[in-house]
Amino acid sequence: MLVDASAPLTSLVSAAQEGDPHAWNAIVDRFLPLVEAIVRRHRLSEADGDDVSQTVWLRLVEHLDSLREPDALPGWIRTTARHECLRLLAARARTRAADPQTDGVLDVADDDVAADDLLAFERHQALRDGLAELPAARRDLLLLLLVDPPLPYAEISARLGIPIGSIGPTRARALEQLRATRALRALGEVRT
Repeated sequence: MLVDASAPLTSLVSAAQEGDPHAWNAIVDRFLPLVEAIVRRHRLSEADGDDVSQTVWLRLVEHLDSLREPDALPGWIRTTARHECLRLLAARARTRAADPQTDGVLDVADDDVAADDLLAFERHQALRDGLAELPAARRDLLLLLLVDPPLPYAEISARLGIPIGSIGPTRARALEQLRATRALRALGEVRT
């Protein structure tokens, strides 16, 4: 099934899922500028930007068959590209070039990485503990809003049995309640 490159996104995704290479190329051509813009926003080198772009398209190939809402594809690509940029930047921040013959860098222990890892672990644990303090309905809503690729509100509404129009306000109340949990308040007290 050959699909025109200017076809609606739903048609392109459907054709790409069926193995149409022209549809796949049309999707890449359509959204490559979006990925490149995100890479530029993160100020990555050309080589790092190429790595991010390649990873985004690889992830899309891996998840294309499970994509149920083709209109969510731009958001999925945006989120995946941003996550890959941040992952690459974090990895680069943990490594630094050193010449063991001339630099004394290796003679000194670097506690920054361990401290950063510990802080990240404490934050994740506090978030898990805070989520556990929430009522199940609010916890479930927040967790569904964090799914990657993002779920459309219609699906969240169907899964939780709540009106689409109440998802945003309920999310705001759930986040406020999460910020007020003992776990997150304790994390804030430790940091100050």
